[in-house]
Amino acid sequence: MKGFIGARQTTLADEISLTGIGVHSGAPVSMTLCPADSDTGLRFHISKDDGEGVEIVADQQWVSGVTLCTVLGDGNGASVATVEHVLAALRGLGVDNVLIEIDSGEVPIMDGSAAPFVEAIDEAGLTELDAPRRFLKVLKPICVEDNGAVGELTPYNGFQLDVEIDFETPLIGLQKLTLDLNPGSFRRDIARARTFGFMKDVEQLWAAGLALGASLDNTVAIGEDRVINREGLRYDDEFVRHKALDAVGDLALAGAPILGAYRTRRGGHRLNALVLKALFADSEAWAMVEAPRYREVRHAELSPSLAAAHFAADRS
Repeated sequence: MKGFIGARQTTLADEISLTGIGVHSGAPVSMTLCPADSDTGLRFHISKDDGEGVEIVADQQWVSGVTLCTVLGDGNGASVATVEHVLAALRGLGVDNVLIEIDSGEVPIMDGSAAPFVEAIDEAGLTELDAPRRFLKVLKPICVEDNGAVGELTPYNGFQLDVEIDFETPLIGLQKLTLDLNPGSFRRDIARARTFGFMKDVEQLWAAGLALGASLDNTVAIGEDRVINREGLRYDDEFVRHKALDAVGDLALAGAPILGAYRTRRGGHRLNALVLKALFADSEAWAMVEAPRYREVRHAELSPSLAAAHFAADRS
């Protein structure tokens, strides 16, 4: 099913178990991605020492932190951090329903990109379910400005990313990326882009209890005049591609694949969260659209543009 986006919901064909460390906590993490029924969505189940667990839905209403990563919290002390890369992999590959069991408060950083999650999902494979896929369709522009950053969602027949970053260092500078997202372009163009950080900020981050698990194995380290990692960059513009990857993961918190275009300038996790919050605050700005329940769609790519054109609106 590689590259498949169909009219029906999907889940994993098999469980996926992964281990690693949290990039901020430095703590070891074990995580299992489990197949789930239709309309489950993407959910985290956080284990507790007493054998009980807490479930947090991957939804924008549960965002509790946006400092250097996206954190989901239940309001009662349970939380899971750095959710954006695994959510990007699931949304980018068209996986609708998964229960993510995790024994720590942070998703493992792996190599700093979504590539290890993509490889594991491809190995497990996907299963089509009976229920029709639901999309979130943007009906009118929503724009948010935040301290020099700008994010905007607009109507579009598909899902398009238009990302621009601008850093003073000549190692990054002004970088732009525009692409229509589907499983193929996700794998090819952004899945392998790694998180990055500046060496000059390391001591300050450590003092704040952040980046305790960061290393050259999971982060592109930027020095005064060079990239410190021996292997260099995976893409010439890896930095803007990683920002696009983060945006896919953060927008997965819309609760359904988005039919719309997302433009972001100098943005990050905070801006992505604010844009979703503004979208859901305006009931006239969006609608849920559903694939036909009785129409057979087999062995063919059903593009988001066809979904936008033919699926009926449903605000329930």
